[in-house]
Amino acid sequence: MKRQQRFAMTDTHKGLLYTFLGVLCVVPDSLFVRLITAEPLVTAFWRSLISGLVISAGLLVFKGAPSFRNILLMGKLGWAYCFLIGSTSPAFVMAVSQTSVANVVFIFASMPVFSAIFSSMFLGEHISRRTGLTIVFVGVGLAIIAYGSGENELANWTGDLWAVYVSAAYAGALTMLRRLKHVSMIPAIPIAYLGSALVLFPTLGSGLEIETNIMLYISHGVFIALGTCFLTLGPRYISAPEVSLLILLESVLAPLLVWAVISENPGFWALAGGGVVIGALLVSNVSLFLKTAKSPKVL
Repeated sequence: MKRQQRFAMTDTHKGLLYTFLGVLCVVPDSLFVRLITAEPLVTAFWRSLISGLVISAGLLVFKGAPSFRNILLMGKLGWAYCFLIGSTSPAFVMAVSQTSVANVVFIFASMPVFSAIFSSMFLGEHISRRTGLTIVFVGVGLAIIAYGSGENELANWTGDLWAVYVSAAYAGALTMLRRLKHVSMIPAIPIAYLGSALVLFPTLGSGLEIETNIMLYISHGVFIALGTCFLTLGPRYISAPEVSLLILLESVLAPLLVWAVISENPGFWALAGGGVVIGALLVSNVSLFLKTAKSPKVL
C-alpha cells in the first residue's frame, strides 16, 4: 500500500504531464504553416476545421454524446473562452505568415506575463516583486524583437502584433479555465474551432486549395487537436503561470525545428530579444521553484 501511494500520480504530476505533451504537439505548428502552399486564411480554415472535427470525433468515441452537455454548464465565461481559442487559430497563421517563426514563438513566450496580469485582474492574485521584475525584463526583450523586425527581411511588425494577440488570448483563456475547474472544457474546443472555420469560410474566395496540401492539412489539424486538448487539461491541475512557463519549451524547439527543416535563420535581434524573454522567465521560474522547495505543499 505504501509503495502504491509513493508512486501515485498527484494532480501536479497530471498537470505537468498533460501540459508537456501539449507543448510537444504544438511545436510543429509553425513548420506546418510554412510548408503549406496556400493563402493564410485557407490554412487557418483547414487548421480550425480539421482540429475541430478530430476533437469532436474523439469525444463521441471515448465519452459519448452526453459529454457535450458541459457546453450548457460553462456559462458566459465558457463562451468567452470559445471566442478566444477560436480566434487564435487565424491569428497564429497570420502571425507566422507575416513575420519570422522565431519572432512569433519568442513573443508567444511572453504568455506568463499576460497570465500574471490577468490572474491579478480577474482572480485577485497578487503580483509579486519577482513577477513585476519579470514583466519589466520581458518587456525589454519584446522591444528588442520589435526593433529587429525592421532589420530582418523575414520579420514584420504586423506579424509581431498578431503574435502578441495570440499570447494574450491564450493567457486569457488559461485564466478562464481556472475559474471553470468544475466543468470539463474539452467539449468547448471543437465549438471554438468549428466556429472559427465557419466564420472564415465566406472569406476564402477562389478555393480551398486542398489537392496539393491534403496530408499537411490533416497532420496539422491532428497535432493542433491533440495539443489543444492536453493544454486544456493541464490548467485544471496546475496554475496558469505554471502552464505558461512550460510552454517556454516551444519557444526553444519550434525555431530550431524550422531552422533545421527549411533553413529559416531567426536573425540576431530575434535571438537577442528572445534570449532576454526566455532568460527572464527561466530566472523567475527557478527562483519560484527554489522558494517552494524550501516549504513544499502537501497535496
